[in-house]
Amino acid sequence: MNKVIIGIVGKHIKDEKIRTDTLIRDEVKQAVFDNGAIGIGILSPNDEILYTVEDWKSLEDKIKKEDIIKQIELCDGIILQGGATNEAFENWIAKYCYDNDIPCLGICAGQNSVVRGLGGATYKIPNPEKHNQPNKKYVHSVRIDTSSRFYDIVKSEKIMVNSRHKRTVEDCPLLDKVGFCEDGYADIVESKDKTFYIGVRFHPESLYKIDENMNSIFKSFIESCKNKRKYRIK
Repeated sequence: MNKVIIGIVGKHIKDEKIRTDTLIRDEVKQAVFDNGAIGIGILSPNDEILYTVEDWKSLEDKIKKEDIIKQIELCDGIILQGGATNEAFENWIAKYCYDNDIPCLGICAGQNSVVRGLGGATYKIPNPEKHNQPNKKYVHSVRIDTSSRFYDIVKSEKIMVNSRHKRTVEDCPLLDKVGFCEDGYADIVESKDKTFYIGVRFHPESLYKIDENMNSIFKSFIESCKNKRKYRIK
């Protein structure tokens, strides 16, 4: 198969607190397929849902790591989705991708995962009413560090983004903060040392069909996965 395979990490949801399902958002998987790659799900092998906030390490011993690694080995890159919750296995996957230089894109809560997975922390913002606006196409601008890899992707010092979150990055010792909203929150973090390791606070999957900046994120991610794949299968 010549197409890049992207693993989309599933998130648990509960149906009226009776049944549990694993969710992969259509917008995310469609952005992958529409940009020429194949999307597959990465599923938690645990029966227990290991919800966490900052202290995911206390749950690490419960994560069935070998079963997760076998799934990741099928993929050329990993996407960590947005959502209202965060699970310990998501943070562990973020760390595994960093340690093994597997291309990784973290979206909103997925940015939480890449930050926490690498020993950083997040905090609740004091003005969520401004930044948690799920019904608006665009909410605010983000200023981009011109020396960043993300700038090379969008080729612009300022972009407009959507916004539906209540937390932001406090610190991320292994990542650089390279994009800031008008309130000074870090909307973009990245590693300059990895093939592709970026976390964004906004949701490019909701805008990629109408906004070239948002689609460029997926295109660059998939191209990085393609280049990494060539190296990996030699």
